[in-house]
Amino acid sequence: MYLHHFGLRHPPLGKESPDLWDDGALARLGERFDWLLKSPGVGLLTGEPGVGKTAALRRLTAKLNPHRYQVIYHPETDFGRLDIYRGLAKSMGLEPSYRRAQLWRDIKAHIHDLADGKQLLPVWILDEAQNLPPEFFRDFPAFLNFTFDSRDLLCVWLVGHPALAHTLERAPYAALAGRIQARVQLKPVQERERFAQLIQHGLKSAGCAHTLLTDSGMEILRQASKGLPRHAGRILCTAMRLAVPRALNHLPDDLLQLAIEELR
Repeated sequence: MYLHHFGLRHPPLGKESPDLWDDGALARLGERFDWLLKSPGVGLLTGEPGVGKTAALRRLTAKLNPHRYQVIYHPETDFGRLDIYRGLAKSMGLEPSYRRAQLWRDIKAHIHDLADGKQLLPVWILDEAQNLPPEFFRDFPAFLNFTFDSRDLLCVWLVGHPALAHTLERAPYAALAGRIQARVQLKPVQERERFAQLIQHGLKSAGCAHTLLTDSGMEILRQASKGLPRHAGRILCTAMRLAVPRALNHLPDDLLQLAIEELR
């Protein structure tokens, strides 16, 4: 109802937004993403929850040719390492073995077949990777060893909170850290001018034709959201819902404060 009231096509800064705001950070991620497609290996993408990591990768993978790349997205990572590999096998259309040794052989043989028979590169995205078990981080480099470690046949992105980067710096995971070829951290948009550009872009791309916020309202939103696009979008949508029964076509400061309280 609030979308019709404000003349919007979709929620501002929402998942439906086709056009992500970028002042250079996403372009840098795009460059690193292309690097790993051309020279497969492991990439590490970190950032606070709500900063837009998954949305950025969703946009990048949507452009890939399905005849050249098989995108496998796994957000369920809070399981044992065997479950993680079984999930990979199922995504590749394999019947997963219950024995890890056989499971590894089956997956790796299939990846070989994809590379040599179809010239297809799997792109495996492990979201919420900070939840992966320690034993996965320890033995993953061995899984990535193809043909006497002479070929790189799998592109992997580990995506998670900033703590993930610190975890991988620990000595037990040195072998995996040594295989990381691209590291990108997305940061909250905390500067006032950049944050205002983010919000204006989000509203405009959603179809908003007029200004909804005062300068002080923009600052309230910036501080409450801590510069995180997802949080800012939730506050905006809640404020819009509250504005409808009040017949308001803008978002006064006190309404924003009320929306913030609603979400606490």
